[in-house]
Amino acid sequence: MVKPAPQAIARIRPNPSAVIWWLTDSLGAIPIAAAIALAVDARTGARTGMLWASLLFMVGGCLRAMAVFRANIVGQSAAIAATTRLRALVHPALLPTRMLRGSLVGEDMHLAVDSIIATEGQVARFLPLRAASGLSPLLIALAVAAASWIASLIMVATLVPFVLALVLAGSAAARRAESQHVALNRLAGLFVDRLRNLPAILGFAAEDRVARHLGEAARQVARRTMDVLGIAFASSAILEFFAALSVALVAVYCGFSLLGLLPFPAPEHLTGLRAFFTLAMAPEFYLAMRRLAAAYHDKQQGEAAMAALNAEMAKIPVAVEPIAVPLQIAGKGVAFAHVGGETIGPLDWRWSSPGLHAIAGPTGTGKSTLLLGLIGQVPLVAGKIVVDGAVFAPAALNAAIGWAGQQVALLPGSLRTNLSMGQADDAAMADCLHSLGLGPMLVQRGGLGTTLDHRGSGLSGGERRRIGLARAMLSGRPILLLDEPTADLDEATAATIRSVLGRLATDHLVIVATHDAELVAMAETVLRIA
Repeated sequence: MVKPAPQAIARIRPNPSAVIWWLTDSLGAIPIAAAIALAVDARTGARTGMLWASLLFMVGGCLRAMAVFRANIVGQSAAIAATTRLRALVHPALLPTRMLRGSLVGEDMHLAVDSIIATEGQVARFLPLRAASGLSPLLIALAVAAASWIASLIMVATLVPFVLALVLAGSAAARRAESQHVALNRLAGLFVDRLRNLPAILGFAAEDRVARHLGEAARQVARRTMDVLGIAFASSAILEFFAALSVALVAVYCGFSLLGLLPFPAPEHLTGLRAFFTLAMAPEFYLAMRRLAAAYHDKQQGEAAMAALNAEMAKIPVAVEPIAVPLQIAGKGVAFAHVGGETIGPLDWRWSSPGLHAIAGPTGTGKSTLLLGLIGQVPLVAGKIVVDGAVFAPAALNAAIGWAGQQVALLPGSLRTNLSMGQADDAAMADCLHSLGLGPMLVQRGGLGTTLDHRGSGLSGGERRRIGLARAMLSGRPILLLDEPTADLDEATAATIRSVLGRLATDHLVIVATHDAELVAMAETVLRIA
């Protein structure tokens, strides 16, 4: 039985509080414009004094300062909350499925870290400003209409072609931003992958070829970045043209109206007070648009990042419901294949629980791939796996599987943290380590509290492998998948491990991929892969 596949990431909406604060900032321009008009009118001999102008200017200034401050604070808080939700959704979905999706480690790192961070500006600034910019010009136009409805109409008239031009530029920018994000993702993936494999690159003298690959990827990023900047400059030019046009037309109309030089009958009586108020408000009409243009790059980055995250989430296969611990697992014509890699199989087997079962064969034939396929890390491309007579999907038994691979993943922290995973006490951990021949290591390194880094610095390959085996044993899970559990060990220690596995097989289903002939000889069944 399957669960739904991971859903597409929901569209992020602007924070209403941030939108309200940006609109409040626009409204704060009204008392400032009124103060300017009153001050100029007072100097020309009107009765209205400078006291009212000063008071209005202080009120408007304080209101705008508080509104901008609160809009930024609220927007950033919303961005932090949004990225936290994204991490909670994306990280558990991406991290266990890299091999299934055929992604490089660096590509997933870029998605899980950089792409999520790239959405912050979109949430904190662009989305609230976009919502506010749809209302702010209308509020300014309404305020101006009280003084001059003709000037208000001029402002609105210049807004229509501006919006059309911005929509055209925006659609082109979205395509180029997505292309830039893909190039960045690829460059990050290549860089991290080549860095991880630097010893092999140096060993095979492939530095020049790898440098050419990275250089071409970097040039792709540079070209696509320039495309994005070109659209950004075009958008800014469009905005400045229509903003200047709006202010100029309003200024010409007000000036000609006051001087009586209009080439047509005056449609309204415009006083000096009204004219100066209108002129002071004219630059505010496009202020929200200017802010939106300044934050437009945040929008491009955020939308490209969200598109990349959704595209990668769509590649994640459906999850499966866990099933009861089986008595028998059988494979019939089973074949697995890494994305873009070779296929192993068809394979047939029948493993009964409890018991010890071996997967044998030369290096590179696919023993590890079979184990990874059982936990859903490599796609099943043919055949079927039958559990107690019923067909099941790979990964359905993961909750019952203890895993110990060739590469042991260690967490920075104590040995206790790496072994227990919250499931075993100190006495059980110490007994397990002693049974695997790690007693001397435990004493020399200071016990379970000894600190490990993610590389296991100071540990031999055999010690790291046995720590991984101990972790699988201490998990308390009834099925153990073990990849080369006796590799990197001297004969005496390998014999100890074989003895431990023999005991485990009396009450566990133990499946080992191994080159160890003696371990193979102990197994109830042997699946040989040629």
